Order: sequence, then C-alpha cells, then structure tokens
Amino acid sequence: MKTQQKKGLLALLGLGAGVFAWWKYRSMTPEKKEQLHAKVKDVGRKINDTVNEWDTKASQQFGEIKDSVTREVDNLKK
Repeated sequence: MKTQQKKGLLALLGLGAGVFAWWKYRSMTPEKKEQLHAKVKDVGRKINDTVNEWDTKASQQFGEIKDSVTREVDNLKK
C-alpha cells in the first residue's frame, strides 16, 4: 500500500470515527450529556493541574541550576 493511500485511509477512518462520535452524542439523553460534560471538565482540570505542577517544578529546577551556575562563575572569577 502506498503512503498516499495509507494517509487517505487514515483520514477516512478519522472522519468515520468523528461522525460516529457526533451521532452517539446526538442520541444521548440530557443526563448523559451532563455526565459527559462533567467528565470532560474534570479531565481538563486534572490536565491543567498537572501542567501547572510541571511548570512549577521546572521553574524551581531552573532557578536552582541558575543559582548554581552563578556561584560557579563567581568562584571562577575570584
């Protein structure tokens, strides 16, 4: 199978999955839709918390490395 054909097949599968998801969502009851919205919001919040946690850790580590390098440069200047 050629690369172009594989890409086309993947595009069709993706489109089919999207249409199926849309159809499933449209046929849900309002209660199920609310549950889905709550679940999506919860997952989004968890992802946001994780990203913020990683950002804080990275900033702390960068600060520690920066301080260490500054001390080493100062020691070399002496």
